[in-house]
Amino acid sequence: MILAAIQPAVAEPGLFVQLIVIFLAAAFTENILLARFLGMCSFLAISRQMKTSLGLGFAVVFVTTFTAAINWLLHTYVMVPLHIEFLELIVFIVVIAAFVQLVEMVIERFSPSLYFSLGIFLPLITVNCAILGVSLFMLNKEDFGFLHSLVFGFGSGIGWLVAIVLMAGIREQIKEDKIPAGLRGSGITLIITGIIALAFVAFSGMIK
Repeated sequence: MILAAIQPAVAEPGLFVQLIVIFLAAAFTENILLARFLGMCSFLAISRQMKTSLGLGFAVVFVTTFTAAINWLLHTYVMVPLHIEFLELIVFIVVIAAFVQLVEMVIERFSPSLYFSLGIFLPLITVNCAILGVSLFMLNKEDFGFLHSLVFGFGSGIGWLVAIVLMAGIREQIKEDKIPAGLRGSGITLIITGIIALAFVAFSGMIK
């Protein structure tokens, strides 16, 4: 009886610790961009300026967080009971497209300059493999519930945001005219990306 009385008190902090670990792992050691190299095209193209990087990064955080949660609900309570898991890819993309449309309308309404700076890469979030990858990788986590999926999506988005902001800060500081011609642009960006990825891997000893 004593153990039964203690167990509920222990379960809640356990869930909290689990969510913290999921967030840190998604943002750093399992970073969707630096560990799995998903979403590289928009990362390379938009990371030239801090403002546009922040704008696209926050858009990715918003879309990734809510689409991961909604896709988990659809998978768990609709597709699995109806045995229509083969439609997951189509359903997930439709959900992502709906949220991207919402983000587009909000940014165009409140920040037209940012909207035109992001250009084609804002609607292309719909087919950003990083966002779709988060929803698909989430399904491989068999012990994930709704909160786990929400935090996993949020952590993955934050990881993508941190990566592109770091890169934008570095690209604004380096003088590309002093770099050998063959390494300018995407070349030096990929080299720096590799160095940042190595730095993020260092967290793997702290986060299991």
